This record gives sequence, C-alpha cells and structure tokens, in this order.
Amino acid sequence: MAPRAGQQRGRGPLLPGLLLVAAALSPPAAPCPFQCYCFAGPKLLLRCASGAELRQPPRDVPPDARNLTIVGANLTVLRAAAFADADGEKETVVRLPALTALRLTQNNIEVVEDGAFDGLPSLAALDLSQNPLRALGGGAFRGLPALRSLQLNQALAQGGSALLEKLDDALAPLADLRLLGLMGNALSLLPPAALRLPSLELLDARRNALTGLGTDELRALERDGDLPGPRLLLADNPLRCGCAARPLLAWLRNATERIPDARRLRCAAPRSLLNRSVLDLDEAWTRCTDGNVDGRGEEEELAGPELEASYVFFGLVLALIGLIFLMVLYLNRRGIQRWMRNLREACRDQMEGYHYRYEQDADPRRVPAPAVPASSRATSPGSGL
Repeated sequence: MAPRAGQQRGRGPLLPGLLLVAAALSPPAAPCPFQCYCFAGPKLLLRCASGAELRQPPRDVPPDARNLTIVGANLTVLRAAAFADADGEKETVVRLPALTALRLTQNNIEVVEDGAFDGLPSLAALDLSQNPLRALGGGAFRGLPALRSLQLNQALAQGGSALLEKLDDALAPLADLRLLGLMGNALSLLPPAALRLPSLELLDARRNALTGLGTDELRALERDGDLPGPRLLLADNPLRCGCAARPLLAWLRNATERIPDARRLRCAAPRSLLNRSVLDLDEAWTRCTDGNVDGRGEEEELAGPELEASYVFFGLVLALIGLIFLMVLYLNRRGIQRWMRNLREACRDQMEGYHYRYEQDADPRRVPAPAVPASSRATSPGSGL
C-alpha cells in the first residue's frame, strides 16, 4: 500500500501540468480562417499573411479572438462594418466582441470608410501604419469607444491637406485615446483635434516636416486644472531656429519633461545654425527684428550675432599673425641688424657719390667752354677773307 500511495503522490503534480498543456493545445471555439495562423491560449492570437490573395478581412475569425494581425494583404478599401455583420442598413451585428488588438500594417489600404471599425466594442489598440491612405472617413473610428492606442505612422503622407482635415474629424470622438502615432507623415502642422484630446498622454510626431510650434499649438498642449498635458516626440523634424523658435524654446525650458527627445532636436535653418541643438540657443540667436518671423527676417536678425562672431574670429587671426611676425623678428634680430648696417653703409656711399658730383659741377673752372657754331667761325674778323 505504501508504494501505491507514493505513486499517487508522484502523479499529483504531473496531472495539472498535463491539463495545462492540453488546454494550450486545444482548438479554439471556431475553426481558424483559411491561410491564417491561430495560436490558442488565454488570448487567442490570429496572424494572417496572405499577400495579394486576401482582399478583405476574413469573415470566419473565431469570436473569442483577442488579437488579430493582417500583414501584406491587399485590403485596398475598408468598407463600413468590415469586421462585423451588417443587419439591414443601420443595425450592426458584433462578431468579435473580445477583440482588443488589431494590426493592419502594410496592406495597401487606401480608403477607410465611415464606420469601418464598427462592431469592435473592446478594441483598445489599432495599427494602420505603412499604408498609403488617400481618403479617411470622418466617422472611421466612431465605433471604437475603448480605443487607447492608434498608430498611423507612415500612412498619411499621400493624402494631402484634405486627408488631414478628415483626420481631425475622425480623432474628435476618441475621448479615451492615450497614444497617437503620427511618425513619418510629412506633417507641417499638428492636427488640432489631436492636441485637444482630453486623455492623450503621448503624441509621436517624429520624422515629419514640422518647422516649429506656434503659440496656438503650445497653448493647446496645456490643459486646464491639474491634468498634465501630453508628452510630445519631435526628433528628426526640420526645425527653423532664430526668431521663429522663441515660443518653442520658452516652452521647452519650462517643461523639458514634456518632450522626452528634447536633446535630439536640431536646427535645420538658417544655415548659420545648421545642426545646432535647440536647447543650446540663447537670446543672441533668437532676437526678433520688428516682429518679423519670416525667412528674410530671421536672416536679418541672425546677422548681428553672426557678424560679431566673424569679427572675433578675424581679430584672433590677426593677433596670431602679428605674434608670428614679432617672433620671426626676434629670432632674426642679429641678421636684421647686420642687414640694416649694410643698408645704411650702401646708402651712405650712394649719398657721398651724389655729393662729389654736385661739388664737381659747382666749380666754374671745371665748366667746359660752350661749342661755337661753324658759320660763326667763318665770318669772324681775322679769318683772312
């Protein structure tokens, strides 16, 4: 009996482990979609990479799926209720009530219609990065009440100003959005709606075309009350320094922690401040002339410090040349003295020669008789004619 009891004690720890493995390997509640990979577990994960063959989201995704990733497909247009079933014209049947993360990168998505994500009540993270978006419905994200993270990196560069206006309308209902990724979209201005999101904690605006932040944008980043404003990533933007950088520089010095990559901010213009750190600018480099903040005004305002620096450098060069000249004179003082002595002797000999010639020319006895013309000699008396 003792060995049998020992065997039972040995099987005790093994049985839960076998049950856990069986649960991990158990199939999901619904079959995995064709050409997708399903990973069972506490959170059902689906990854679909079907290339150009997949032209719309799969319809047979298991209802208990938590994470869905579609990469490399050809989802050109995301129509209304693309991940739900439309019952009539207004009713939407939820097919994926547990889906919390949806990744749709590199799927050649060009159009996202209104209500494209309706029927996803639990979705908290949406990634549409690296898609050539050209049109975005103003109500594209209206059915995402739980959305916390939205990634639109390298997805808005081809849409132009019209797409940015629609983006403002699409972001407005996302009151609980915490993270917004807008990296690599050639943005010259930050979307105003993004700055007004009440719960936004981080706005990634790296690698865009931002030349600076105006007073209106900086004011929008400040919230009333005790709520902290969002953090902002601005590295790799062609920031224009000089007078135009005064609002941003003043805001940075009062809230450096709001821009985690502040040390990476570099000036792209004007040429005299190229690659200079924005945080290293002082009052001499940010003076404004008559409130002029355009390109020509900045060049004028930077002429003073630039010219001053040039004068200092020129003075140092002249001082160095003078020091070298004095050193050469000191090291060759004996030769210079000998050369000056020889020069003085040569000048003295030359002057004595001039003095001797002057004395000879001044003696009347040594003045030669003037020549007499031949005609005068022929007619003179006593010539015998």
